[in-house]
Amino acid sequence: MAATFTPSPLFERVERARRRKHKLRDEHVTLAHGSGGKAMHELVEGVFLEYFHNPMLDLLEDQAVFEVGNGTNPSRLAFTTDSYVVTPIFFPGGDIGKLAVHGTVNDIAMSGARALYLSAGFILEEGFPITDLKRVLASMRDAAAEAGVQIVTGDTKVVEKGTADKIFINTAGIGIVETPVRLSAANAQVGDKVILSGTIGDHGTTIMIARGELELETDIASDSAPLHSLVQEMLDEATRVSSIEDIHCLRDPTRGGVATTLNEIALSSEKCIEIYEDRIPVREEVHGACEILGLDPLYIANEGKLLAIVSPSVADAVVERMKQNVHGRDACIIGKVKAEPGGIVAMVTGFGGTRIVDMLAGEQLPRIC
Repeated sequence: MAATFTPSPLFERVERARRRKHKLRDEHVTLAHGSGGKAMHELVEGVFLEYFHNPMLDLLEDQAVFEVGNGTNPSRLAFTTDSYVVTPIFFPGGDIGKLAVHGTVNDIAMSGARALYLSAGFILEEGFPITDLKRVLASMRDAAAEAGVQIVTGDTKVVEKGTADKIFINTAGIGIVETPVRLSAANAQVGDKVILSGTIGDHGTTIMIARGELELETDIASDSAPLHSLVQEMLDEATRVSSIEDIHCLRDPTRGGVATTLNEIALSSEKCIEIYEDRIPVREEVHGACEILGLDPLYIANEGKLLAIVSPSVADAVVERMKQNVHGRDACIIGKVKAEPGGIVAMVTGFGGTRIVDMLAGEQLPRIC
């Protein structure tokens, strides 16, 4: 029987202090500020929100959802942007161009929207081979076609050799929310189930191996993929069984991995998320690479996976529907939402004990996406 986590009064005081609004104490930007973990949240909440504060941004979702138009039926749009600085720019399963399209399409999809149009901005280093640029652009074209979006505007800048690393790409996307669904990390409710769409850590491990940091020969490849069709099938299934409103939150666990994303949901909803170690799918190659480097797969980046917080009344049906999609074949329920201790992610280990799964601290893998 799994152990039940009962926090002590001291633990609760420590965790309440941990959950206070982040305050940046660093005097200079470090690589850790781009890791997706605690340092990045301190930078965003302690600096950027101070200057850009507004009701939509304050939600800290992966996109902004807003209404446009007059009358009784205004359109709901979703808007997002992201930048990609991965090294190496070509790796098994993808490249920086494919990553840029998939990442933006997925951020739009996590709001329940259908992506329509993308922008693409390029910062090119002097001396970057035109043949490599063409390869990246072809990859973006094909990825956009697969996701059913068009790249309709963009910008190009070239900087002196040595002031950038080959190529940086920024993409922004806009989509339309065609259903009444309203997804947010704050929507997690007690009793909800936590669904994971498949194996974790594939992308980050692939990048590590592609850099030559590990002398391993494996068939592992990045999981970079567009998740719009998987999301649509999940929404359809929830509607068929009960109501589209039974899907409360969708997130893609990219930088900082599953652990950091679940912490964001727990903090936003002020609920406890309990996950089970033996239910989390991890490829043997990923597990082995993480053991060699002393890393935890829960913190490794993914580019083609999603987490869903859904009502227990539709959870099993949604998982079965996900398994019929190529990007959800390994979908499973990995945990549940509890009332206490709020803002905490706790993992029941394979030995029946319980440990706290905190946000990523520091910088684990630089230039991962």
